[in-house]
Amino acid sequence: MLGAGIYVLVGKVAAFAGMLAPLSFIVAAIIAYVTALSYCELVSRFPQSAGEACYVEQGFHRRYYGIIVGYLVVFTGIVSSATLINGFVGYLSHFIEIPRHISISVMLLLLGLIAIWGIAESLWLAAVLTVIEVFGLLLVITIAGSALPSSLDLQQAFIPESTLLLGGVFSGAFLAFYAFIGFEDMVNIVEEVKSPSKTMPRGIILAFISASLLYVMVALVAVFSLPLNQLSASDAPLKDILIPHHPMAGTLISVISLFAILNGILVQIIMAARVLYGMAHQERAPAFLAKVNSKTKTPIIATIIITAIVCFFALWLPLVTLAKTTSFIILIIFALVNLSLWRVQRQTAEEELNSKAKDKIGDKVEKRNGWPITGALLCLFLLGVQIFNYLFN
Repeated sequence: MLGAGIYVLVGKVAAFAGMLAPLSFIVAAIIAYVTALSYCELVSRFPQSAGEACYVEQGFHRRYYGIIVGYLVVFTGIVSSATLINGFVGYLSHFIEIPRHISISVMLLLLGLIAIWGIAESLWLAAVLTVIEVFGLLLVITIAGSALPSSLDLQQAFIPESTLLLGGVFSGAFLAFYAFIGFEDMVNIVEEVKSPSKTMPRGIILAFISASLLYVMVALVAVFSLPLNQLSASDAPLKDILIPHHPMAGTLISVISLFAILNGILVQIIMAARVLYGMAHQERAPAFLAKVNSKTKTPIIATIIITAIVCFFALWLPLVTLAKTTSFIILIIFALVNLSLWRVQRQTAEEELNSKAKDKIGDKVEKRNGWPITGALLCLFLLGVQIFNYLFN
């Protein structure tokens, strides 16, 4: 979650929302949080790899629904990784000028090899890099926090003055939504987690709340640190925020940003390969994708295929287009996952109502059904806003 979304796209969000960029992150966080609650319940009910594919199939009782969603999740991981590697190039140019196609190809090759190395080793490396990323965001908040006014005008930061500005906030939220993608990846390695019914929901909520607080603080610092035209045009916004305060801090955040982005790519490659493996294992994808190496216990063929396709997309499409595509697809997936939980809850309620304690069970389920329906409607609303803006602006 702490990759390109905040290290690269905070300036692009400001291009839509202006000084209200922090509000865009809050709107995106609210929409994503409701869906995160649905994931917490579903991963406890169905602790299987290829999570979303399994959830949708269980909810709609249509095998091909699960297959379609599974491939959409894989495609999201591919496009997200391509987005991240383009962000990597922006920060790498601070140190050395390397042709874009060479830096992208070489780094993806190295990350693919790390993903093949082993799940435990890969995720321990991801955990270490995450600690570095958190330090980087705290560094920005601490050093550039002096740019914040002594008495922050909450209306200026969080309340739009017109419907025109509100449209910009929602457009920014659509792009900012990309920053929250990541918590759903956790469910795709659930079969390799101890006590998943307890560990996974706690991990999802803790990661989500921590990331959300950091994002809003960094967005606040960003819009008060740089002129909006400079911030929105920057390919390495956190570096540009820190350099006026301390040149060495700008260099340090560039190094940390490189680690952050590579971490995000690594996790996305692992996730997409695990989804293909899970689908193949459940006979939803070609059987050869379920083969794992006898030594590393990783799905090598699936990982190689994912890495190669990521490289193709990264070299073909620009960063903002990739990020918007990722947000668009993930919102569709989140809406389907929320609806799946709603249907699963109704099915469970009907089964229980046929046995005992009809009134109590009915009341309980009716209250719980609000979360997934709300999550689905919020996702569809944000999708609708983006489609409207695309058609009429």
